[in-house]
Amino acid sequence: QVKLVESGGGLVQAGGSLRLSCKASGFTVNSKATGWFRQAPGKEREAIACISSIDGRTYYGDSVKGRFTISRDNAKNTVYLQMNSLKPEDTAVYYCNALVRGRNYWGRGTQVTVSS
Repeated sequence: QVKLVESGGGLVQAGGSLRLSCKASGFTVNSKATGWFRQAPGKEREAIACISSIDGRTYYGDSVKGRFTISRDNAKNTVYLQMNSLKPEDTAVYYCNALVRGRNYWGRGTQVTVSS
């Protein structure tokens, strides 16, 4: 059974940093593309980062490029999102995502709030 559990969210001041974790089970993170999305109140869910299963190549949305870094630890079967230079507009619920056997799986999300 595929399961994704996010953690690491919280309240941080603008300019600060947070690291989100996504613990996966039911598949190995180095065998499937995984990514992070976020959704702010009243806005659509936005794709912000993903990591390829084939070569580990990473991709970022324009809004986070240069500030966020996605990575994975195969031994812990966990995907991370390091977020630096946070801005109030980064405030959102952050979701982990994986495409496994043709189906999209989501975690329950973790709240990130950036105060000005």
